[in-house]
Amino acid sequence: MHLYIISGRSGSGKSSALNLLADIGYYCIDNLPVHLLPTLIQQASEEPVNEHNRIAVCIDSRNAINQLHDVPEILYALPPDVVCETLFFDAATPTLLKRFSETRRRHPLTSGNISLQEALEYESRLLENLNAAAALVIDTSLLSIHELRELLRQRLSFKQQSEFSILFESFGFKHGPPIDADFIFDVRCLPNPHWVESIRHFNGTEQPIIDFLSQQDDVISMKEDLCRFFDKWIPKFKAENRSYMTVAIGCTGGKHRSVFLTEQVAGYFASFDAKILIRHRELPELNKMQHQEKRQP
Repeated sequence: MHLYIISGRSGSGKSSALNLLADIGYYCIDNLPVHLLPTLIQQASEEPVNEHNRIAVCIDSRNAINQLHDVPEILYALPPDVVCETLFFDAATPTLLKRFSETRRRHPLTSGNISLQEALEYESRLLENLNAAAALVIDTSLLSIHELRELLRQRLSFKQQSEFSILFESFGFKHGPPIDADFIFDVRCLPNPHWVESIRHFNGTEQPIIDFLSQQDDVISMKEDLCRFFDKWIPKFKAENRSYMTVAIGCTGGKHRSVFLTEQVAGYFASFDAKILIRHRELPELNKMQHQEKRQP
């Protein structure tokens, strides 16, 4: 049996995750009281093998506080034939404040004495254990609903239980570092194509930028160092039964250097025994284009 625990702060995208998992055949339950989880697993295990052997459950701050504290112990006590993974969704607090303002939804922890911002901060503390235990943390701050669903589909759809998934992501530090990365590398020390006016308008996947950066000794050294680092350490993470890894490479604007190196490092691991994904956070139109290219026969 495969079980996804979906958690995260309110407004961060948990419902989108549940909807997607339902679309690919998971039996999904929103806001299940934590103490009912063992009963659910037991009843599902008594069903025919193909009936409810894939389950997704949302557990968040709507549960009683004492139940949230018990989550790690309950998950640890699940039967050994249950493969359980926790997915945690979050976003920057200003982003969540804006989303609640736009939708006029009520946060489950707000009251006459607790403001929305206080509720969001309190919610972070309540969910610390689930966040720390998560196999995958996803920052939805800069994602539209459609982009979030596409990212989830890439990382979760048709996933084999033994498959290791690595997302290589470029970003711009001026827009803030991602909060969901396992590793963050700063490449702002490298020569910047932005200062070459004739090629400034190209991005790191286009030939003028590729030609410029490929001729820079420091860029080549950085790529080689990154590849050596992951050559050594990815197998060790995989050996610890990790299912997901997110590697973020950042430059100033997230258009040139980080994009180029993300493509180069991800390409180096294309033959690695893992599912390799590429995302350019500051260039969403490029993500769509690449995804379409991969789907061509």
